[in-house]
Amino acid sequence: MSNNEIIKLSTGATINQIGLGTWLSKPKEVENAVEIAVRNGYRHLDCAMIYENQDEVGAALKKVIPSVVKREELFITSKVWNSSHQPALVEKELDQTLSQIGTDYLDLYLVHWPVAFVPGQGLNPRHPTKENEAALDLQTTLVDTWKAMIALPKSKVRAIGVSNFTIGQIEAIIKATGVVPVANQVEAHPLLPQDDLLAFCKQKGIHVTAYSPLGNNLVGKPKLTDYPEIVKIAEAKGATPAQVLVAWGAYRGYSVIPKSVQEERIKSNFQQVTLTKEEYEAISAVGKNNYTRFNIPYGYKPRWDINIFDEPEEKNATNPVNIGA
Repeated sequence: MSNNEIIKLSTGATINQIGLGTWLSKPKEVENAVEIAVRNGYRHLDCAMIYENQDEVGAALKKVIPSVVKREELFITSKVWNSSHQPALVEKELDQTLSQIGTDYLDLYLVHWPVAFVPGQGLNPRHPTKENEAALDLQTTLVDTWKAMIALPKSKVRAIGVSNFTIGQIEAIIKATGVVPVANQVEAHPLLPQDDLLAFCKQKGIHVTAYSPLGNNLVGKPKLTDYPEIVKIAEAKGATPAQVLVAWGAYRGYSVIPKSVQEERIKSNFQQVTLTKEEYEAISAVGKNNYTRFNIPYGYKPRWDINIFDEPEEKNATNPVNIGA
C-alpha cells in the first residue's frame, strides 16, 4: 500500500488521485467525515450544491484550516445545479457555494448535469401538470451555461469542467466556445468502464474523476464489493474489496472519490493499493456482459424526462439534451 498519487491537470494544478465524496451523506455525518478525512491525509474534497451539506463541509474546514492544512493544500470541487444553468444565475450560485464552504475560491467548478431546470422553484422543481416529473428548462442550452462558466472570475474559480457529460455533449461545447473542460466527473466502475469516453477525454487532455467507484445497490444487483472475484483479490492482497475497486479506477489513471462516513473506511479507502495487470484484468472481466449504469435520471422521482446517455432505459424520454450552438 502506498500514499496517494498526484495527478497533474491541463491547467498545471495537481489533484490527489483519491478524494472524499460527500454525496448521499446524512446530516451531521459529512462534517465529521470531512474532518476525519483531512486529518488523515485527504486533500481532495468533492462537493455539490444539490448535496445540501456544503455548510457542514465548511464547518469541518474551520476545524482543520489552518491548524492541520492550509487552504492552498486542499483541492475543493463543487458543482452548479440544474436550477442555476441560466447565465444570470451561474455566478450567483457559485457565490452561495463559496459562502457555504467558507472559502474564497474553488479549485474546480463543474456543470453537474447537461440538464437545465426551471429556476426559482427550488432545487427539484416539479412540472406544473405532471407531479412525477421535474420541471425542465428546455430553452437554456448547454452552450449558454458553458459560456457563463467560462466568464466566471478566476479569483473565484481556478478551473471549470463538466459532470455526467457524453462525448457528443463535450464536443459541442468545445466547438461552440473553443474552451475545453478541465475535467469530466462521471460514474465509472467495472460494470460501467466508460472506455470510449476515457479515450476521448485523454485525447483532449480532460481529467476524469470517477464517482460511485464501488457501484451501488440501487437496482437490486449484488454489490460490487461482494463479487467473489473482487473479494478473492482483496483477500490475497490483505486489502478490503473497496480498496481493490478504488485501485481498479486508479490503475486506469483517473481520480476516484469513494464516499464514506465511517472513520475506518475513510482511512482504508485512502490507503492506495497497487494491482497487477492480471488482477486489473480479472476485475475488468466482472463487467463483461454485465453492463450497468446505476445513475440514470429518467428513473428518478421526480423523473427527468430527458435522454442524456441514450441508454435503453431512456428510450421513452420525450426530450433530447438541448446542446445549442
